[in-house]
Amino acid sequence: MADPLYRLLAWLSPAYPIGGFSYSHGIETAVEEGFVKDRASLVAWLATVLRDGTGRVDGALFAAAWRAADVRDWPAFDTIAARAAAWRGTSEMALESRQQGGSFLTITRTAWGHTDLDAVHARLNGELALPVAVALAAAVHGIALEQALGGYLHAFTANLVSAAVRAVPLGQSDGQLALAALEVYVSETAHAALAVTDLDEVGTATPLLDWCSMRHETQYTRLFRS
Repeated sequence: MADPLYRLLAWLSPAYPIGGFSYSHGIETAVEEGFVKDRASLVAWLATVLRDGTGRVDGALFAAAWRAADVRDWPAFDTIAARAAAWRGTSEMALESRQQGGSFLTITRTAWGHTDLDAVHARLNGELALPVAVALAAAVHGIALEQALGGYLHAFTANLVSAAVRAVPLGQSDGQLALAALEVYVSETAHAALAVTDLDEVGTATPLLDWCSMRHETQYTRLFRS
């Protein structure tokens, strides 16, 4: 019998080959500009990203995509996928989500194949924003929305903490302390996403995050792609 938790843990592991390690979601610029310089400033930065920025939007997209895929409403799913692809503040943010989403769909079709994954891949030319791709896989493999969404937001947060550990740099202990401090914000973001009934009512309020992402495009030295 398939184990939903096992599959979810495998997909959201840092070892899953989607290239998440190569993206910092603007953190590299935030470090360069002095906005993120220690554990406290990292926690404050990521709490805002979760509550008011990408976490808020991607969480709502994830929930909507999961619900559409769960009932096999593919026209609705495709509309959500198109919105997720366009709903990016900068070119680097778009690349970050599109590349990881496409890679996620490809490797998941290979290792955890499903006819619905194949159909979406063919219909959308293999291009999906990451939250929509993970939501799709979770829905068609029978993983509960609350469990999948919480896991996705945790993985998103953990990846950015890992980027900060390398870019600030922070020690591994500070990285884990930051991740522990962000638990409440991940939970709040997940609950807020589940309560969304109209995607038109969802937006972001993180202009400094967008500025850091745009600034990163021309940053002189870079370790990350965003």
